[in-house]
Amino acid sequence: MKTILFSLPGNQELTELLAKKMKAEVGECTIRKFPDGESYTRILSDVKGKCVVMICTLHEPDEKLLPLYFLSHTAKSLGAMCTCLVAPYLAYMRQDKVFNEGEGVTSGFFGKLISGFADSITTIDPHLHRIHSLGEVYHIPNRVIHAADEISKFIKTNIHNPILIGPDSESEQWVSDVAKKADAPFTILQKIRHGDRDVEVSVPEIEKYKDSTPVLVDDIISTARTMIETVAHLKNAGMKPPICIGIHAIFSGNAYQDLWDADVEDIVTCNTIPHQSNAIDLSDVIAKEVTELMRHL
Repeated sequence: MKTILFSLPGNQELTELLAKKMKAEVGECTIRKFPDGESYTRILSDVKGKCVVMICTLHEPDEKLLPLYFLSHTAKSLGAMCTCLVAPYLAYMRQDKVFNEGEGVTSGFFGKLISGFADSITTIDPHLHRIHSLGEVYHIPNRVIHAADEISKFIKTNIHNPILIGPDSESEQWVSDVAKKADAPFTILQKIRHGDRDVEVSVPEIEKYKDSTPVLVDDIISTARTMIETVAHLKNAGMKPPICIGIHAIFSGNAYQDLWDADVEDIVTCNTIPHQSNAIDLSDVIAKEVTELMRHL
């Protein structure tokens, strides 16, 4: 079956990379708004009998959802065999239970919505907190890609004498996995609470790592408050300015500049959301997993 890739606005660079690696064509489409604000979608390429792969990372998702919905249904109406969504960042994973009376579990609603128009979904490190697997909320074939291998390769190749730092005990499993793959040591900040507002934060075995390059790793950098606080703790402990690595570059508001202002050596992210900090390319693993997933449709 022939494959054709369509880039939703803002996803052109990743789409071109995937097309080369999947040996697939890039389709042409027009997505715009009418003067009254309604969405207009037109497919200009031949999709009959082909597998349509839609590339659309889903940060700030509300504006993207209708064009994606219309693109999928238009492709099917023109004879496409299937429509597969590649959403490197997957939104609406936070509200996975009712926290307050009157709320809905929007992660489930969103999953049901996408499952209604896409034949498969591929994403990278979604925020699975109380959800054990993506299949619990997306009732279509799915692939979850983990960025740890590529992050580890980046650390191994580009950072001299790294020490990975976890901000708290919850991060230990994630940080230890990246550290193991990067052949680097890791440590977790220790917090000792002396009172409601008196918390002492220390770096275990600090003398051992004084000459190391601290590396902070997190899945999502949104407000960057956790990283900024961790940077301050490392500075107080007398460590070098750290390199901050994130998978998903949300950077809400002034978060990106705020993190630079905290005195860091560098800020590096994966290319799941287009951003100037993107330095870790995940297109190889995405192309491989999407190709494999399509074989089973």
